[in-house]
Order: sequence, then C-alpha cells, then structure tokens
Amino acid sequence: MLAQCRKLFVDKMKDYGPAWRILRTPSITDQIFIKVKRIRTLQTTEERLVDEGIEPEFIGIVNYAAMGIIQLQLGVVDQPDLTIEKATLFYDKVTNEAYELMTRKNHDYDEAWRDMRVSSITDLIMSKVLRTKSIEDNNGKTLVSEGLDANYYDMINYAVFALILMGEEA
Repeated sequence: MLAQCRKLFVDKMKDYGPAWRILRTPSITDQIFIKVKRIRTLQTTEERLVDEGIEPEFIGIVNYAAMGIIQLQLGVVDQPDLTIEKATLFYDKVTNEAYELMTRKNHDYDEAWRDMRVSSITDLIMSKVLRTKSIEDNNGKTLVSEGLDANYYDMINYAVFALILMGEEA
C-alpha cells in the first residue's frame, strides 16, 4: 500500500513540484479533514456526483499526513525549497518511521485493526484530525497528550489499514 502512496506522491511532485512546502500544518490538517469528511460522506450516501472512490482519499490522507510530519521537522517556508529527490527522501524517512511504529503497535494490539470495519477506521482518523486541530488551536501545547506528529503518524497507519482491508474485500 505504501508503494502506491509513494508513487502518487512522487508523480504529483513531478507535476507540481514541492509547492506543499509553503503549507502551514493547520492547512495540511484541513486538507486531511476534507478527505476524511468525503470518505465519511461516501460511506453513508449512495449518490456520488464526482466519479472518484474512497481509496484515493485514503492515499491522500497518507500523503498529506507525511507532508505534515515533514513540515513539523523542517518548518514552513515561503518558497518551495526541496528537489523532488530530497522531498522523496524525507517522505521515505517518515513513512518508514510510520511503518516501524505500526509494527510495534501491531504486536502490542495483536493486529486488532484486522477485525475492524473500514468505517470505524475512518471515524478514528476523523478523531485524530479533530485532536490535531485542537492541539494546533492551542499553539501545539498539550498537558498529557501526544503531540502533532504522533497524530499524523496514526493517521498514516490508520489510512494504510483501511487500504489493506479494502484490498482484501475486493
């Protein structure tokens, strides 16, 4: 699944360059919010006016969450400052870290996600987005909760879980 997400990330970089580097993290979080909101709408309504499915939206969540983590690590810039190659290296680093986290959590949770519904995973992603928005509105300060990066990593992993489950159902 991550290979498919990476391919789209790289292909979009070829089309647009690293224009996303100018996005502040709340803007990235809002992009993820739009994607998860659309998934929830598609999961609950029959009528579709745009001929795009749920899978591309989950891929978008993976990629935007990776961009969010990169922005947290590098900071926001006024002009794109990365080559495609350098941006892809950062993307690979972040998604490898997400995969390592997923492996550790899968061990501890005994891969409970495999028995979940995709709609429940969607709701968990929405919860993570709303948590992230709250943390951003509090200028990144938390009392006892994980920070922004942890929520972005969880969004990546939940979206990958949903993509895997959808692939198994097909």
